[in-house]
Amino acid sequence: MRQHVRVPLPDGGSLAATVALPEGTAPATGWPGMVVVHEIYGVEPDMLDVVDRCAEHGYAAVLPDLYSHGTRVGCLARAMHQLATGKPGRPTADIDATRRWLAGREDVDGARLGVIGFCMGGGFALAYAASAPPGVRAASVNYGVVPRDQEQLRSVCPVVGSYGGRDQGFRSHGARLQEHMRALGIEHDVEIYPAAGHSFMTDGHHPVAKLALFPLRHGLVRPAADEAWRRTFAFFDEHVADHE
Repeated sequence: MRQHVRVPLPDGGSLAATVALPEGTAPATGWPGMVVVHEIYGVEPDMLDVVDRCAEHGYAAVLPDLYSHGTRVGCLARAMHQLATGKPGRPTADIDATRRWLAGREDVDGARLGVIGFCMGGGFALAYAASAPPGVRAASVNYGVVPRDQEQLRSVCPVVGSYGGRDQGFRSHGARLQEHMRALGIEHDVEIYPAAGHSFMTDGHHPVAKLALFPLRHGLVRPAADEAWRRTFAFFDEHVADHE
């Protein structure tokens, strides 16, 4: 069941967030946790579905609304600036505050955490994981931005990623992520699905995006999505849930 919460921030403000927990009583050690980072569209129904999906697979999942810390336009501008410059900014700080809040719950094992992001959130998930935050054991990067400088990812945890071969804007980032992980010797599972485009893993309804972002071939591709989700949870189950 979803719950709406407020995540406290160091500056005295707070983030709106949505939490979903697995059914039943938490194990004595606590559930493994997952921070979900939303697409550029914000907290839409498809991102809430991701939170539910994580909970169904046994993870306590939290989705922070990165646009709730100030005005939506201002938050989006800051997010785009961070992605463009590669320098940590408020979005990364907000993700870290969410991670700390999740790890501090009595029903969550703060030493067994993962982070998963999509589109804009995929780039943030990767950048955040590269900062080696405490307890984060794996990151899922889905059609997100990958830095050109592989040294920026030297400290990243194991990475699972999924990209669309028809996504003319981001497919090169999938290939770059593969190359960086191999060169750095970091355990990874990154796939590029030839028949898929951008945002192929979630059932989003963004009609404007399908028109305005035509080169990205935006939209759900069920066979690729099912396989990508299978790989993603297999990776998290190995590196996060079963971590001792």
